[in-house]
Amino acid sequence: MRIASEGARPPYNYIDGNNELAGFEIDLGRDLCARMKVTCRFVSQDWDGLIPGLLNNQYDAVMAALEITDAAREKIAFTKPYVRMPSAFMAAKQSAIADTTPEGLKGKTIGVEAGGAHESYLDDVYGQSDIRPYATVEEAILDLAEGRVDLVIGDKDALMDFLKTRKEAQCCALVGDAPHDPTYFGDGIGVGLRKQDIELKAMFDKALDASIADGSFAKIRAKYFDYKID
Repeated sequence: MRIASEGARPPYNYIDGNNELAGFEIDLGRDLCARMKVTCRFVSQDWDGLIPGLLNNQYDAVMAALEITDAAREKIAFTKPYVRMPSAFMAAKQSAIADTTPEGLKGKTIGVEAGGAHESYLDDVYGQSDIRPYATVEEAILDLAEGRVDLVIGDKDALMDFLKTRKEAQCCALVGDAPHDPTYFGDGIGVGLRKQDIELKAMFDKALDASIADGSFAKIRAKYFDYKID
């Protein structure tokens, strides 16, 4: 079986020092292939070509942080999700914010990337807070560091990456997760398959269930994420 990935979205997938695909999805894919008793080969493919290549039979599956969306479902099928990335709130370390529920953040100013799912979520659920949109979540975090907003919301992986790699992050810490609401944040990330490959989808789903059940999924996840993603 040939599985395509992009190689440009660490820690999900990236190109390692040996110029080979590596990352969470590659390790997980190997585990799933072993359970399905098939030999798998991973191939790199640029993002724009992932779905066209699948439909053109250049490979059999895609594991590339591919979001399960209605638009994507019109073209391809998906397994059950293997990642449901939490959203999280970030605040200054010296803040006393402990309650990130809508009631707990009443009157607080929350920075958010404009035009995305998080802004819609805040507008609908956190109506008693002051919602302040920014061009990027990074700009919102920089204003948080300057004390211009009380919190920032974003995908937990993006916020964690900022905390680990940017000196400006010394100001801040994560203070709470937001519940994963499919209405705003979709169904997660899954293996992309051709719609006609019904048997292959069933094989992937069964293998994923088994990996989760015996703890293998958690061990693979822990190599790349120090928090739950499912």
